Order: sequence, then C-alpha cells, then structure tokens
Amino acid sequence: MNAATDPKHLSTAELQALDSAHFLHPFTDHKGLAAKGARVITHADGIYVWDSEGKQILDAMSGLWCVNAGYGRRELADAAHAQMLRLPFYNSFFNTTNEPAVRLAARLAELAPSVGGRTFQHVFFSSSGSESNDTNVRMVRRYWDLLGQPQRKVIISRHNAYHGSTMAGASLGGMGGMHAQGDLPIPNITHIQQPYFHELAEPGESKEAFGLRAARWLEAKILEVGPDKVAAFIAEPVQGAGGVIIPPDSYWPEIQRIVDQYGILLISDEVICAFGRLGHWFAYEKFGIRPDLVTFAKAVTSGYIPLGGVMVGDRVAQVLIEKGGEFNHGYTYSGHPVACAVALANLDLMAREDLPGRVKHDTGPYLAQRFTELKDHPLVGDAETCGFVAGLVLVKDKATGAHFPEDLAVGMVCRAHCFNNGLIMRAVGDRMIIAPPLTMDRAQVDEMMALIRQALDLTLAELQQRGIL
Repeated sequence: MNAATDPKHLSTAELQALDSAHFLHPFTDHKGLAAKGARVITHADGIYVWDSEGKQILDAMSGLWCVNAGYGRRELADAAHAQMLRLPFYNSFFNTTNEPAVRLAARLAELAPSVGGRTFQHVFFSSSGSESNDTNVRMVRRYWDLLGQPQRKVIISRHNAYHGSTMAGASLGGMGGMHAQGDLPIPNITHIQQPYFHELAEPGESKEAFGLRAARWLEAKILEVGPDKVAAFIAEPVQGAGGVIIPPDSYWPEIQRIVDQYGILLISDEVICAFGRLGHWFAYEKFGIRPDLVTFAKAVTSGYIPLGGVMVGDRVAQVLIEKGGEFNHGYTYSGHPVACAVALANLDLMAREDLPGRVKHDTGPYLAQRFTELKDHPLVGDAETCGFVAGLVLVKDKATGAHFPEDLAVGMVCRAHCFNNGLIMRAVGDRMIIAPPLTMDRAQVDEMMALIRQALDLTLAELQQRGIL
C-alpha cells in the first residue's frame, strides 16, 4: 500500500512528497515548490486557518478574495448536504431547470440595484469568474451581431487587470506574464493603461486631474480602433490581483460619459468587489456606474463551492431573448443545484448579519483609519483602502518615492515575514495587499494591523542587515 491509499494519517513530509509528485498547482514554479514543500492547510474557523504543524494563521486574503462570510459556517455545509441528498446534480440544458438555480437567479436580480434606470433581471450561471468572462465575450459579440453590427468585436481592457486565466479571460486581463505564455491576447482584445495614481501621475498632478486623464485613455483607444469597431470596455471597479488599484473619484464618472458617448457596452468585473467587499452588494452601486454586464463569482458562495455568473442588464438581455434564437453557449455546471443552494444560504447569512452594512458603516471606516496609520512606517510610501480591500506600497525612499530594484523582490521578503509570523498578506510586486473576511470585528482588525506592522518591521530590519537600506 502506498502513501496515497494508506488510511493512516499522513505526516506533513508525506503530504508534501505526494503533492510534489502529483499536484500541478496554479501560478506556481513547481521545481521551486518541490524544493521547499507546500504549506499544508488542514482546517479553518472564523478568520483563521491552521497548517499541518498546528500553526494558526490570520487569513487577511479571505482564501483568494472569496471567504467573505468567514470559515466554519455550518449553515453553508448543511445547505450543501441537504441539496446533495435531494438533487446532487442535473444539467440546465434541454429545456430543464432546478429550484435552487431559479431561486438564486431571482434573488440576485432582487439584490442588484437599479442605477440610472438600468436593471438586471437575468443571470447566466457558470462555475468561475474565468468562465463568466468568457461568457461576456460571447454575449457581447452576439449582441452586436443581432443588431446588425458584426464589425463591433474589439473589447478594451486595462493593463495589469485580472479577468481570469482561460484563453479569453487571460486575454481580457492585462497581465504581461500571462500573455507571454500561450500567444495571448487572442485577436480583437486590446488594453489601455491602469488608473494607478502612485505610479503614473505626473509631478504635481492632483488625483482628480489624474483620474480624468486616465479615463480619457479609453476615449483615445476608442478613436484609435474606430468607434464602429469597439464592442465593450471591461474593468474591475477596484483592480484586485493587480495590487488593489483604487481609482480616483473622478475616474468612473468620466468612463461612464465615454462609453455612453460612443454607445459601447460596459462590463463591470466584480468577481472580487461584489457581495459586500466594498460595502455594497454590488460595487457598481458604490461608484454610480451603469454597467450592461456584471461578472460575479467567489463570494457568492463565500468560496465554499465553485459558482460564478453574469448579471445581464436589460439592454443586452432583451436583444438576446427577442432576436437571438438559440444561444450556443453554456457549461455542464451552469446552475449547479448544490452550488446554487449554498449561494442562497450564503446570501441569507450575509443579509441576516448585514455584512455589507458593517463594512460600509463600521469595520470598513475603522480599517481605513488603522491602515492609514501605516504611512508613518519607513518602508511605506502610500497606504489606502476601499471597503474591505487595502494596499500599501513599499518604497526605498519615502521622500522621493523611489522604488526598490525589481530583482530584490522586496514584496516577497515582506510576504515571507507575514507567513512566518501568522499572517496571510499577498505581495503584488512591492505592493502588499489584503482582503479580509467581512466577519472581522474591530478587535481582529487591531490584531491584523499589529501583525502587518510586525512584518514591516522585520522586513526593514532584514533590508538593513543586508545593506540594502
């Protein structure tokens, strides 16, 4: 009997050996991982996870931006169990449906606010944000075909955006490392610069002025491509995996003006931002924008089971329904009954505990207050929050804002100190970012901030010891 089939408890070393031998991880240097061994997470509760060595770690990333309701919620496990006993699976092809999918679609339509007269009464289900953004490409191009404008195929996105890792999702995203593998992006997808004030603002430029200038990069690209060829603009309200890039307040109103002027569709990718993360059920409400399609996933089930989808605005849905005939697109797990049942239980839980309201009125402002205090640290060039996401940038010289050389990977140095001292904080280059569970209270915010400051102090000490500072 080998270790994989041995019923006895496996040691950390045995699990790591099996992992290296068989498990290809996402976004991983597998040779490097095999040399040190993967961290084995065994259980979780509330805002904490534990590894196979018994170490408690505060998860300030909600798993991967998704465990909004926190770990250990028995009601979500019970919902999955009950639905598995009743109807574990049936497809949504061939003129069939199931009750959890129907109820969830109606619930999401009820939660999605009307902004500027635009409403969302229809939902297309998938299993992930990547699949959902692939769906957006199909829907957008089908919409323009049905309106007699098949030349409108180009979708504009932003550099450093993340919209998934499938061929279409990775193409929509603006991650250079992803585009370098797989001949990406696919045709008719192009990109503009991101609204990152700290990196791209001109000397003396105000945030308001920068926000307007950054938004007008979209208009310039539309004119370069040709307005009659542009189908849509896709963007995250706040860029997540790109480093928690929070646009200036002037940015989104100007983006809305531009898409309205040229008649192109607006896709709000809220895989990270929806379901309370920014203090609203959907982030487009916070920014006052009027999207035609809204991508969701992750927190709709608090990550307990895979589920994603697209909220389809009336402008698009009516054309697809009234003129489209059969829409030749879909997934085996579209409207999976167990996933939808868990999502319903999760949304009930979030509404009962008013997690979006807590972020908007209580813990979000408190996090902003505490996180801003990090600006006094010698390594921190800027620190900002939006709801329950936050990011800080590590700099070599606070006075000039000079960055560390890229090859030093200072963000990874800081991340290692975080993990080694009981905190999960993500590094995106030299930006350190968090997205904690929305269940976190003020005392836990204080605990997290103490761990962050400790990691910064240890990073500073290491850099000084190495003669970098």
